[in-house]
Amino acid sequence: KMKYVFLIVFINLLPQYAGKSLRRDDRYSKTFEDIKNEIAGYTDIAKAIIDLAVHGKAQNRSYERLAVFADTIGPRLSGSKNLDTAIKYMFSALKEDELENVHLEPVKVPHWERGEEFAKMLEPRNHSIAVLGLGSSVATPPEGITAEVIVVSSFDELHKRAQEAKGKIVVYNEPFINYGETVQYRSQGAVEAAKVGAVASLIRSIASFSIHSPHTGWQDYQPDVPRIPTACISVEDAEMMSRMASRGIKIVVHLKMGAKTYPDSPSFNTVAEIVGSKYPEQIVLVSGHLDSWDVGQGAMDDGGGAFISWEALSLIKDLG
Repeated sequence: KMKYVFLIVFINLLPQYAGKSLRRDDRYSKTFEDIKNEIAGYTDIAKAIIDLAVHGKAQNRSYERLAVFADTIGPRLSGSKNLDTAIKYMFSALKEDELENVHLEPVKVPHWERGEEFAKMLEPRNHSIAVLGLGSSVATPPEGITAEVIVVSSFDELHKRAQEAKGKIVVYNEPFINYGETVQYRSQGAVEAAKVGAVASLIRSIASFSIHSPHTGWQDYQPDVPRIPTACISVEDAEMMSRMASRGIKIVVHLKMGAKTYPDSPSFNTVAEIVGSKYPEQIVLVSGHLDSWDVGQGAMDDGGGAFISWEALSLIKDLG
């Protein structure tokens, strides 16, 4: 998809640069007109690929492959037995598809397990909070953490209220702008809360919409900052606690997390190829990751990416 978007922008720029050189190094020089003509020369090939994928025997093929994979194996957390099973499954499937040089490359992967998770509001009323720990989070003490909450909508607000945050659980009720901009609260929320002396952080799920459903994801600690437990909560609970706090109501939450981080586990990159006829030493790489979070089936993150990449090779192979 990204290559397609780039291509459209590229073509739109062509008229103003027509006839000018695009120089990579001293051995390579093409005008934009040359490149435009080269791209146009692939019209028939592009149409053949589209026809096969949309109307031909490959119609819905990658969807069906993905459905069988996700239904059969389920979640594939990094370092888990399910991920090992997924890798063996894909290795066999790529062989059966008669792709070239199907092989496994040894690699180490993170191994984190969620463990027991529980969160409950104790004041101003009893309320069970839907919670999902974030990847690589440390656990709470066995008895959990009970502390007052401070609700903030941004890192700026947290820093301005740093004195209030000490010894408390920071709840981030950050507004969703877009994934790329808002996800910083998930990845950095625990670190920023720890810097001001908080004992844990709870982050409003990075999503534009929620039906009382928290979203997990990865987060990053920093070597020189204390590691505190961190989890995501639903949009609804974050909004509710924000309303309570704006009224000056004291909020107390009990959080218990049993997460564990183990040494990196041995795993594999799963590789298949179509060797080029004209430039066999050159590589065009398409890829996705077979691992997924433990609380879903990983159909889109990133089963879809992995299986679209496989389908790209299958289409080219089918068309000879």
